[in-house]
Amino acid sequence: MRLGLSLGYQTAWSTPADHLALAQEADRLGYSVVWAAEAYGSDSPSMLAWMAGQTERIDVGAAVMQIPARTPAATAMTAATIDALSGGRFRLGLGVSGPQVSEGWHGVRFAKPLARTREFVDIVKLAIARKEVAYDGEHYTLPLPDGPGKALRLGFHPPREHIPIYLAAVGPKNLELAGEIADGWLAVFYAPEFAEEQLASVRAGRAKVGKELAGFDVVPSVPVVIGDDVASCAELVRWYAALYVGGMGSREQNFYNQLATRMGYGDAARDVQDLYLAKRQRDAAAAVPMEFIDRTSLLGPKERVAERMREYAAAGVTTLSVTLFVADRDSGVQTLRTVAEALDLSGVGE
Repeated sequence: MRLGLSLGYQTAWSTPADHLALAQEADRLGYSVVWAAEAYGSDSPSMLAWMAGQTERIDVGAAVMQIPARTPAATAMTAATIDALSGGRFRLGLGVSGPQVSEGWHGVRFAKPLARTREFVDIVKLAIARKEVAYDGEHYTLPLPDGPGKALRLGFHPPREHIPIYLAAVGPKNLELAGEIADGWLAVFYAPEFAEEQLASVRAGRAKVGKELAGFDVVPSVPVVIGDDVASCAELVRWYAALYVGGMGSREQNFYNQLATRMGYGDAARDVQDLYLAKRQRDAAAAVPMEFIDRTSLLGPKERVAERMREYAAAGVTTLSVTLFVADRDSGVQTLRTVAEALDLSGVGE
């Protein structure tokens, strides 16, 4: 199992300089990849290109580039360009986002996300491989018929004809699609105790194309808080869990709430959502079960984190990407070092 760093996106309490310093420290420590995200603020490819030019060995990954935000061809251009700038260190994570962001921010209907994802990935692969991009799908038609357009190919030679593609997937059908068409899975709220059900969906997708799970990168983003008292560490993660389970999406369409329900926390997930949507965020955070937080995070002293890493590795994780819940840059750097030490202690590192 390798380590990754999930930086998320820029917020009111982070700066690009902070994120760069953490990426550079992860690079020095031998982490395999640093991921940047986007929602409706800072974009991921700008951050990744900037970090790629100021790191040496670490891969830079989009987690994710939003499918409704760009055409497939523009996504392929960006991916190929960052791959060239970084010397072949780019990983392309893709996701459909959610209905509120897709339709409210990008003006793109959320309907049929699986079919749109499949076609999008098809076109990206064609373009990066420098094949003529001609496609006749339900959602994308290239070139447009009855017009002056013609099938084109990427206008420069990137360092690789295939850039690793990852899908951010939560539901069973999306997990199956990831196994079928992608090189890896970007997971959230990954609990080793529940992983087999999710990986079964990925295996089903792999089987469709005659492949096994071996060689497929399972990459959960896992909150980490180092400290002596586990319960105190968990308090720092509560608000994040409540936001996703309670407030990310509508009452009818919250994929993270549905995931928590499939994990056996249906009653608590419903309570968290009711409280969050009633604008009682503090109560929503308090309603998140401690067990749910502990199962989906790395909490406590280094030795406990190392033991938990063994469980993640046994549950199929190949790249454990940590999300830092820290007060400042220096604390983040120290946490990265402790996590690297914990991996060494665990004995499951590559």
